[in-house]
Amino acid sequence: MTNWKKRLFYSPADDRSRMRAVANNLILHLHPTKVPAPALKWTYTWGLGGISALLALLQILTGVLLMFRYDASVERAYTSIQTIETQVLFGSLVRGLHHWSANLLIVTAFLHLIRVFLTGGFKKGRATNWLIGIGLLLLVMTFNFTGYLLPWDQLAFWAITVGTSLLSYLPAAGTAVANFLLAGPEVGQGALRNFYAIHVAVLPALLIIMMSYHFWKVRKDGGISQPNPPARSRVTRLTTIPHLVQIEFTAAVVLLTSLVVWAMLVPAPLEALANPNHPPNPAKAAWYFMGLQELLLHMHPLAAMMLPGAALTAIAAIPLWDKREEDIGVYFRSQKGGITAVTAAILAIALIPILVIVDELWLDLPALMPALPILIANGLIPLLLSLGGLAAIYFLFRVIGRANRGEATVGLFTFLIVSLIMLTNVGVFFRGANMALVMPF
Repeated sequence: MTNWKKRLFYSPADDRSRMRAVANNLILHLHPTKVPAPALKWTYTWGLGGISALLALLQILTGVLLMFRYDASVERAYTSIQTIETQVLFGSLVRGLHHWSANLLIVTAFLHLIRVFLTGGFKKGRATNWLIGIGLLLLVMTFNFTGYLLPWDQLAFWAITVGTSLLSYLPAAGTAVANFLLAGPEVGQGALRNFYAIHVAVLPALLIIMMSYHFWKVRKDGGISQPNPPARSRVTRLTTIPHLVQIEFTAAVVLLTSLVVWAMLVPAPLEALANPNHPPNPAKAAWYFMGLQELLLHMHPLAAMMLPGAALTAIAAIPLWDKREEDIGVYFRSQKGGITAVTAAILAIALIPILVIVDELWLDLPALMPALPILIANGLIPLLLSLGGLAAIYFLFRVIGRANRGEATVGLFTFLIVSLIMLTNVGVFFRGANMALVMPF
């Protein structure tokens, strides 16, 4: 057909058809054309991976908008935030969306990692993506950490001061890393410049690369993990469009609507201008580091850093330990695994507060062992006792509970996660002036 005939018979429906074709190609580039029907069950994935991806995109979009008005200097950073909040049209809403979606992203990425573990999503050749997922969670936390300083208020300044002081406890390179991030020994203009550059340039590039590879690897591995089908049975497969797309669209609308309403009702916090000469009491790290800060109150800093480091290494190595593929896609591996997980959660909820109170009020290992160096009395011994306690919990599940390797690993993993949550809650809600234990009401 000649060009003049095409123009003669042109219809707006043609543009809609082209746009629909482009959208469909984009969707099918990210998803397979068909997915197993069980994979569409909300109670299997809870939509956590897609929600996390949407929150990451929202972070990029709102972050770009905020960059137009933000000034990364100690003289004007705080006033530029005030301008965004009070003078820029929808500025407070955009900043609120950026702030709350960043915090929610940590929660959803954390829950997504837990879901993948509990359903054995790292099995059948998916170990690489398990490691990428752990890296993405750490990257999200780094995003929040670098962005925390940018408002340059009291909350941001002292949270970063405490957070970077934790880095100095890392052996060998800890102090060097902290000094590099801060561009010196303390939080100042150099730190603000570095954090801003890392936050808006380095980390977004890494996030896009890692997320792209993560999605590609999911598709390369045959989609999300699924239970092995019964013998001689056939799994029904449904087309991605419209079945999966409808679910994702509904989840996205609900999430975005909820975030907008929340950001309108609860603006992002902004305290007084940062003042290096007047630290708050207590000076706390960001909430996602409060579990680690709580550990620092109970043992030597080196031991407090080594314990979560050992736990993170063990979690990364789980695919090498739990290799049984028959239980892939089954929550908690089995019914016995579910009982093991519940038992471990109850144990952590009961034990962690008791240990915190005992160590806070009565136990003083350096005083009980004055002849030993502090590093041993308050570092090596608590570290070995903690690791020994975790090993004992695992073997109790194996021997007394008669759990197999995977079920016992689920129990130990659950104990670690619930313990981290309990320590974080203690640090956030039950630490008052001078970091003393207080009641939150």
